[in-house]
This record gives sequence, structure tokens and C-alpha cells, in this order.
Amino acid sequence: MASGSSEPNDDSRRVLELEAEVRQLKEAVTSHAVVDQAIGMMVALGRVSPDQGWAVLKDVSQHTNTKLRDVAEQILVWGREGEIPDDIRAELEDALDRHGPAQIPEAPPE
Repeated sequence: MASGSSEPNDDSRRVLELEAEVRQLKEAVTSHAVVDQAIGMMVALGRVSPDQGWAVLKDVSQHTNTKLRDVAEQILVWGREGEIPDDIRAELEDALDRHGPAQIPEAPPE
């Protein structure tokens, strides 16, 4: 009987573990979407390639000691509202200078 009474505990523990995993996966999907959108903004506004856009976000994150997802969110807010923290803005400008702009195909050299 003792083994029968421990089974619900094991099942309950497993359900809790699975629920936690689902929450983490949902957060990861959301985070990935936010980062992808911010990379898209870098591509469009900074005239960089997607790989360069990713490098820009990483640089800003590292140089401001801010999580990458938080940097991406700030960039999206900037796109919607025109506001961005000064430290993020300054580092974003520096990172874009380091990584771009990419040459537009068939455009004359600058």
C-alpha cells in the first residue's frame, strides 16, 4: 500500500515539472519573437544584414550589461514610441557603426 500512496506524489511532481517546462518554452518562444523583431528593425533601420543585426544586439547587451531580450524589448519600444534609454541608444549607435551599414546590392560605394 505504501507504494500506491506514493504514486500520486510522483505523478503530481511530474505534472508540476511538465507545467514548469511548458512555461519556460512559452517564455523562450516569446523571447525569440522579440529578438527576431528587434533584429528586423536593425536590418531595416541600420541597413545591416540579419547576422549583423544579431551581432549589434549582442554588443549592446554586453556593453550595457543588459539581458539581450531586454535590449530587444527596448528597441521595439523605441520603434513604437520613439523613446529609448540613453545608454542603450548610445551603445546602439556605436554597435551599428561597428557592424554596418551593409552595402545595398547594386548601389554605388559610399
